[in-house]
Amino acid sequence: MQRMTYLWTMASIRLEKFSALIRKELSVIFQKKGNEWFTGSIITVTLVRISPDLGYAKVYVSLFPTEKKEMVMKWLKENHSAVRRELGLVVGKQMRKIPELQFFFDDSMEYAAEIDRLLKK
Repeated sequence: MQRMTYLWTMASIRLEKFSALIRKELSVIFQKKGNEWFTGSIITVTLVRISPDLGYAKVYVSLFPTEKKEMVMKWLKENHSAVRRELGLVVGKQMRKIPELQFFFDDSMEYAAEIDRLLKK
């Protein structure tokens, strides 16, 4: 039983390390290429969740200004392979397989601001 716990812990630590690596590198990519890809928007990677086989990654992003949310999310969904290619150029030596990227809008900041606004009434 203890061996199973140890193996599970090692696997989860590995996934956390890869998640943090992808989050950091995607943030750098969006910082460098963001002006070229989505003019006038700031995109922040808030969370990355990777499948246990490292085949898929769910990338949660936050945007400013939020008025351009639909445009930026549409671009990310249509051009996820270009973003994956850029990621592969950066982390290709550290990861054997670059995961397929799925982008999701993270509205937690908007939700928190709305709760704060309601509590101040």
